[in-house]
Amino acid sequence: MEESQTHVSSPFEALQETKGRRRDLLPWWIKTFAWLFMLMAAVVPIGVVMGLMGLSFTISLYGFETTNPISPTGIALTLLILFKGVTAYGLWTEKDWAVRLGIIDAIIGLVACGVAMFVLPLVDRSEGFVLNFRLEPILLILYLLKLQKIKPTWEAL
Repeated sequence: MEESQTHVSSPFEALQETKGRRRDLLPWWIKTFAWLFMLMAAVVPIGVVMGLMGLSFTISLYGFETTNPISPTGIALTLLILFKGVTAYGLWTEKDWAVRLGIIDAIIGLVACGVAMFVLPLVDRSEGFVLNFRLEPILLILYLLKLQKIKPTWEAL
């Protein structure tokens, strides 16, 4: 007669299995962007130091660009990149708050893209009225929808 063997897992093994499932909820493209934004956030201190030394450092995000990290635009972009870096870190390390922060990040990104596409051309008339269509809102909408879809499962794990 065969004996049935049951594998008793330790709490550590159960935690490992649960942790693996959260990251598996993220598609490859969100994982790729997470690494990209973590790297960008890691470079931010270099840009700030260069700005304090009077050197130029190009920062660009969502259609906004500056070569002075200490300017109002530079500070705003630096804070946005840091926010995106923290969000990316949270998603990669499967933190409880990561999906909620990611949803806020996507909404901020959509608003910033909207301003860059529709408000900035009205304010900056140096080149005449030029309406720029950006591709970031498409990715941000997909990101937002994916995060909203996985939020209940993420929070349940």
